[in-house]
Parts: sequence; structure tokens; C-alpha cells
Amino acid sequence: MDRNTLVIGGCRSGKSRWALTAAEKRSPARKCFIATCDPQDDEMKARVQRHRQERDPAWQAVESPLRLPQAIATHRDRADVILVDCLTVWLGNLMLSNPDSLALETGVAELEAALRLPGCPLFLVSNEVGAGIVPENPLARRFRDAAGFLNQRIAGLCDKVVWMVAGIAVPVK
Repeated sequence: MDRNTLVIGGCRSGKSRWALTAAEKRSPARKCFIATCDPQDDEMKARVQRHRQERDPAWQAVESPLRLPQAIATHRDRADVILVDCLTVWLGNLMLSNPDSLALETGVAELEAALRLPGCPLFLVSNEVGAGIVPENPLARRFRDAAGFLNQRIAGLCDKVVWMVAGIAVPVK
């Protein structure tokens, strides 16, 4: 059985829905959903509410916009399955909270360490942001590059990688 699964794709590709369905198929009694979004506007608040309504109420929700590695480490032994949605939002949160490259590298290294811990299976959702145009500003380019490196590193630690395209799951690893 796969321990860590990365579900990656573009915006509105069906990543979250596929990951939720796959995690629920494991028939876990203790389900933990780690949300990385910190909604700041009405549109994002509505989006978060829609995601909540899609989940079975049995999911324990943990909000962790910055301390994702710690949340995984804390809940890995308390849950039968964990779904993290999403890595690129977490990465953006890290970049905006501390623009220092060392802080970003430390955060990613801590996430890698948390994924190596024994415990329940994890489903990790992430956006593929490098397939589009080159962004016009330095922050957006830095984010695109950091997301690409993050996705590579996390994919290397996962037993399974699924790329979502137009709602279709394409096995990559």
C-alpha cells in the first residue's frame, strides 16, 4: 500500500476531489484534513466553505497555513489517513511571511523530514505552476521556481504521483 501520494495538476484539474476520493477509499476511521489556506477575502472564504461541504463531516480539520511539517508530525500517529491541501498555498504563505531564502529552504527540509516519519498514509495536493508563461515580476518567478523545486523534492519522497488533467488521473509514478 502506498504511504505517500502526491496529486499534482493545474488549477481546476480535479486534484482535490481526486485526492479526497482516494483517501476515503482507504476506509479510514480517523481522517485528518490539513488545510494550508488562510482565507483573506470573500471569494477565498467561499472557496474554503465549498471544500468543507465536499468533505464528510468525519474529517478532522486542522488549519496550518505555516506550520505544515509540525501538523503532519503531530497527526501522523493520530490518524488513519491525512490529506494535505495544498503544498503550493503553504509555499506561498512561507514566502510571504519570510522572504528569506534560508527560511524557505528550512521549511521545505522540515516538510521532507515529516514525510519520512512512519505513520499513516498521506495524500498531498500541489499545483503545477511551471507549464504556463514566464511571470512578469520577480516574486511570481521566484514562486514558480520554488514550487517546481518543491514538487520535485516531494515527488521523490512519494510512492505514488498522480497528475490530474481535465479531471482525469494520469499515473506518473
